[in-house]
Amino acid sequence: MEGINLKGKVITVDAMHTQQETARYLVEEKGADYLFTVKDNQKSLRKDIEDLKMVAFPPQHQTTEKGHGRIETRQIWSSSELNEYIDFPYVGQVFCVRREFEYVKSGKKTEEIAYGITSLSKEKADPARLLQLNRGHWGIENSLNYVRDVTFNEDRSQIRTKNAPKVMSSLRNLVIGIFRILGKN
Repeated sequence: MEGINLKGKVITVDAMHTQQETARYLVEEKGADYLFTVKDNQKSLRKDIEDLKMVAFPPQHQTTEKGHGRIETRQIWSSSELNEYIDFPYVGQVFCVRREFEYVKSGKKTEEIAYGITSLSKEKADPARLLQLNRGHWGIENSLNYVRDVTFNEDRSQIRTKNAPKVMSSLRNLVIGIFRILGKN
């Protein structure tokens, strides 16, 4: 991220990058805020957020969307109660997102719960904004993975030696970027 101006931006990352060093770097060096997913690679942090039992209360914000043959409801709860307790730099609040999916044709319902942490205070980001940022991260992630998997058939690539995989990945990224600039998503 060197050389990229991130001042005033909110950076969202997968759980793999939910690290204290990353949080410090983004806030101190880049002047950015973070919104991180918390999974089992941060077990005690995840447990601390889970122990708030936020889902026992009515959600602070909810959205419902229909598309791709399903109805998806997202609910969010956020809290700053752990800010003085947890050992994570620049924490502004923690949050819990519940996603419920109902598949229209089959009627099958599924649910998943995700946890997160952000440097954004409640004044900078209310629950609706946090849910929007969280949703935006997965929209980008899913669209990029879809293009890589379906359009470029990346998983079937036979290029696996030396620097060739990195070179091909860079070329794919370049092509994806050019198509997006041209509005050919």
